[in-house]
Amino acid sequence: PDGGIVDDLYVDRSADHFMLVVNASNIAKDFVWLRESCPADVELSDRSDRTALLAIQGPRAAEVLRGHVPDEDLVMASNRFVEGPLFGVPAVIGRTGYTGEDGFELYFDGAQADQVWEGLMMAGRPAGLEPIGLGARDTLRLEMAYMLYGNDIDDTTSPIEAGLGWTVKPARGDFTGREALMRQKEQGTARRLVGLEAEGRRVPRHGMAVESGGREVGRVTSGAYSPSLER
Repeated sequence: PDGGIVDDLYVDRSADHFMLVVNASNIAKDFVWLRESCPADVELSDRSDRTALLAIQGPRAAEVLRGHVPDEDLVMASNRFVEGPLFGVPAVIGRTGYTGEDGFELYFDGAQADQVWEGLMMAGRPAGLEPIGLGARDTLRLEMAYMLYGNDIDDTTSPIEAGLGWTVKPARGDFTGREALMRQKEQGTARRLVGLEAEGRRVPRHGMAVESGGREVGRVTSGAYSPSLER
């Protein structure tokens, strides 16, 4: 109601259900919020523990998957989802990602994760596919200015403060937090999330103070050395 952000997530709308892809650290919190907010006739099911997710990202992502998913899945538009086979396993395939690159996110039964992982690594060998961790993901998403929940945005941050005003659609009617966000749009905000560049190779870390003229004017929310920008 105060315009804060409960989470940032993907919503896959299928013919008879929605699939919500939330941040792993927010599963319990989000489920409670949904249960309290949804009408009584909405059925909610938490399938997090039974679902595996692998993201394949980069300019050759479609090349790696070709022949292992239906061809039409490889030409779908960005931010779209389809259901189909993946290395012989039923899956949800999304043209989505959190790196700023083209790519896909793959959702399937966790019990079949070994089969999909091994299939991906074998199919990707000619293209130089390699597994990466959260450190690499973090530099990529920072280069694209993608927000990380819990660092850059949280319950106390509004989309207007975070530069995410495009996610707010007042013309579509009422929604939770509308009044607070409209007030911020009209009156402005006392703080704003901005990008900054440090001198040298020292990395600004989460929580560090940003000072100007001996006065603290802000705090770092996320920082990393950018391999692409070399700064």
